[in-house]
Amino acid sequence: MCFPHNRALLLSRHDQFLFASIADNKGPAGKRTKTKNPAGASATMGNSSPEKTSASKDSGKNLSNYWLMKSEPESRLEKGVDVKFSIEDLKAQPKQTACWDGVRNYQARNFLRAMKLEQEAFFYHSNCKEPGIAGLVKIVKEAYPDHTQFEKNNPHYDPSSKEDNPKWSMVDVQFVRMMKRYITLAELKTHYQAHKTTGGPLKNMALFTRQRLSVQPLTPEEFNFILSLEEKEPS
Repeated sequence: MCFPHNRALLLSRHDQFLFASIADNKGPAGKRTKTKNPAGASATMGNSSPEKTSASKDSGKNLSNYWLMKSEPESRLEKGVDVKFSIEDLKAQPKQTACWDGVRNYQARNFLRAMKLEQEAFFYHSNCKEPGIAGLVKIVKEAYPDHTQFEKNNPHYDPSSKEDNPKWSMVDVQFVRMMKRYITLAELKTHYQAHKTTGGPLKNMALFTRQRLSVQPLTPEEFNFILSLEEKEPS
């Protein structure tokens, strides 16, 4: 089953301040929410064994091998539902596994549908005092219908979506590890601005060029550079 958890991804004031020089701030595209999955709405959630699903057949070309996925680590009510879900909350789930539901942006959804088993993603804490990358997760179930689109009491209920042709998808993720140190948004932005001039690996990073997306692709160069920051003192 899909365990109850949350992930709504509105930009915090801190995020907005840091992004102000890049684009206007109207909030992100794509959200996550915490609800209980109705019986039978998802397959074998909680099983850490990788699982392929038919939904992934419609995702088109695989866009990336690495990802960044945003979630809110601090409590915030959205239509009466607390949307908090931190990496610590993921670790506390049975088998440290949970479904990534509530995404309501088509591009972010398509990225979910492009994900493949065992691919890794950075777990990014958003809409909090110090946004940044907290840890690593992996994909253990490819895209399948997001049950929250059919739940009338859910903040992300979509009355236009039909069970025989669902609009929205989710994947299952499993905790891999915490980062050796927390990589802040401010630190990443410093490298991004420098790399725009020097042609470094973060020069086109989606966190800054498509910052409102809650699910973002990473190039191998971006992923490896960010991992290398663990071993260095913050710049």
